[in-house]
Amino acid sequence: MSRYRGPRLRIVRRLGDLPGLTRKTARRSYPPGQHGQARKKRSEFAIQLEEKQKLRFNYGLTERQLVRYVRRARRVSGSTGQVLLQLLEMRLDNTIFRLGMAPTIPSARQLVNHGHITVNDRVVSIASYQCRPGEVIGVRNKERSRKIVEDNLQFPGLANVPTHLEFDKNKIVGKVNGVVEREWIALQINELLVVEYYSRRA
Repeated sequence: MSRYRGPRLRIVRRLGDLPGLTRKTARRSYPPGQHGQARKKRSEFAIQLEEKQKLRFNYGLTERQLVRYVRRARRVSGSTGQVLLQLLEMRLDNTIFRLGMAPTIPSARQLVNHGHITVNDRVVSIASYQCRPGEVIGVRNKERSRKIVEDNLQFPGLANVPTHLEFDKNKIVGKVNGVVEREWIALQINELLVVEYYSRRA
């Protein structure tokens, strides 16, 4: 299954607020489609599936990528759900979004893919790159790269930079100081339901 490239507000209406996917807010609060306003009791599976889909669409992952992250999280000691969220939050595209250098995760991914972003002064063009504590994230020393990021910084996607990151707006340089804490994850999600969903399919 390829990455979703369809209408984003349709997904927001179905799953709720996804800060990484879009900055727009839907005018209608009910899900899209002919039966969107019909009240129906959802099964336990449907609730788990919805939480899994929130994770997928917010971080812009394919199903195969998400399965890989779940497997990696299971191999690490500690809460699988929390480790899974930390792995996704520490991706380079998401880190750029959280620093305010891009308005959404898809636009952050585009910045990375087009070679505008550096990690420790080296250009990194892989959006899934895992940022580690101590790494310095900056913009390529090109006028076009700096102009794009400077424009984005005027309208950041989220108001606050999380505590595991620091950002110098004048130099356009960010630093990773640690691993993100659970309370700083912007997405409203029950990660345990995602783990349960995949444990059924293991």
